Amino acid sequence: MAATIIDSRIFGDMFSDARMRAVWSDENRTAKYLDIERALAKVQGRLGIIPQEAADEIVRNCELSQIDWAQLKAKTEQIGYPIIAVVNQINANCRDKLGEYCHWGATTQDITDTAAVLQMREGLALVEQDLDEIGDALAALAKKYRDTPVIGRSNLQQATPITFGYKMASILAGIDRHRERLQQLKPRVLMGEFGGASGTLSSLEKGAMETQAGLMQELGLAQPLISWHTVRDTIAEVGAFLGLVGGSLGKIAMDVKLMMQTEVAEVFEPFAPGRGSSSTMPQKRNPISCLYIHANISVARQHAAALMDAMVADHERSTGPWEIEWVSLPDIFCLMSGALKQTKFILKGLEVDAGRMRANIALTNGLVMSEAVMMGLGPYIGREYAHDLVYDLCREAIAKDRPLIEILAVHPEITKHVTRAQLEAMCEPANHLGQAGVMVDRVLAARR
Repeated sequence: MAATIIDSRIFGDMFSDARMRAVWSDENRTAKYLDIERALAKVQGRLGIIPQEAADEIVRNCELSQIDWAQLKAKTEQIGYPIIAVVNQINANCRDKLGEYCHWGATTQDITDTAAVLQMREGLALVEQDLDEIGDALAALAKKYRDTPVIGRSNLQQATPITFGYKMASILAGIDRHRERLQQLKPRVLMGEFGGASGTLSSLEKGAMETQAGLMQELGLAQPLISWHTVRDTIAEVGAFLGLVGGSLGKIAMDVKLMMQTEVAEVFEPFAPGRGSSSTMPQKRNPISCLYIHANISVARQHAAALMDAMVADHERSTGPWEIEWVSLPDIFCLMSGALKQTKFILKGLEVDAGRMRANIALTNGLVMSEAVMMGLGPYIGREYAHDLVYDLCREAIAKDRPLIEILAVHPEITKHVTRAQLEAMCEPANHLGQAGVMVDRVLAARR
C-alpha cells in the first residue's frame, strides 16, 4: 500500500516521473548492489586476488532474478543494512562455498555508496534530458516572441516595457547555466567508493589499489583519490544542484500563474477539457502544473538542506547522518522529476495572448513610459529636473484620469523644447524596448 505522494497510484505521476521512480526503486537499487559485487569479483579474479573459479561462480549468481525479496526484507530488518543480506543470498546460490569470496575486502558502505552513485548517474541523465527539452522550449518561445511587447513588472507593479521573448530568454540563460553546471559536477560526483572498514583498504594484503581502479573502470566511475565514507560533499552538491534547478522551475511557475490571473490574462497553461476547473465556479481556469511545481521544489529544497546536514558525520564511519541520504536523495530526485515534467508540459503548450499584453501596457494611460519621457527631456532641461517634472505630471494624469501624453503636450516647459510628435514617439512602447532583441539573440546564439 502506497503512503507517500510519490508512490501514490493517484498522485504519483503528477508529483514525479515513472522513469525516476524506477531509478530509485528497490529493484534498481538491489540490481546496482549486484552489479558492484559482480564487477568486484571479475576484477579480483582477473588480478588473482580470488580464485578465477570463484569469480566466475559469483558473476553467474549476481542476478536480480535470484533474489528472494521476502528474505532480503527480513534480513535487512534484522541486520539494519541490506548489503549483507544480498551477499548472503549470492553466497548461498554459489556451489562448493565459492561464494565465500564474494564481497572480498569490501564493506557495506562501499557497496551502498557506489550503488547510490550509479543511481545518481541514471537520475542525472534524466534530469539532463529534461533540462535540454526545457531549454529548447524556452528558446522557441524567445525566438517567436522576440519583438512582442509586454509590460515589465517591479514589486508587482507595472514598470517599463520589455518583450515576452526577452522574458523567456532571461529564464533560458539560467537553464543553460544549469546544463553547464551539470557537466561540470559529473566528474566530481560520479565517483565510486571502495575503501573497506576505515577506508584504508587494510582488508586486502595485495592488489588493493589495483582492485579499486579496476572496479571503477568496470563500473564506468571515477576512482577516488581517498575514501569518502564520511566526507559527503559530492552527495550534498548533487542536492544543491537540484535545489538550484528547482528555483528556476519555480520562477517559471510563479510568473505563469501570476500572468494567468483574470486581471492579467497574458499567458495560460495548455488547455485540456476540464483541466483547472472548479467544483463550484464553472468559469474558472486555475493553474495546475504551476501548483505542483511550487509544492515539489519547496519540499525538494528541504531535502537539499538535509543532505547538507548529512555532511556533519562523525569520524570515519558515521552514526546516523549517512542514513539521512537514504531518505532525502531518492525524494529530491523524484520530486524534481515531477517538477521538470510539469515545466515541460507548460512550456511546450504555453498559450500566449500578445493582444492582451499590449492592452495591459496601455492600462495606465501611458504612465509606464514616464522613464522614456524623462530621458527624452533630460538633454533639454536636465535629467534630475525632468524626473521631478514628469513625476508631478504623472500625479496630475492620475488625478485627472487623462492620458499622460495629453498632460505633457500642453505643459509650457515641455512644448518649448519638443513637439507633440516627439512626445508621442517617447510614449510609444515599441520604441523603448532597449536592447531586448539584442539580448535575446545573444542568449540564442550562445546555445549553438
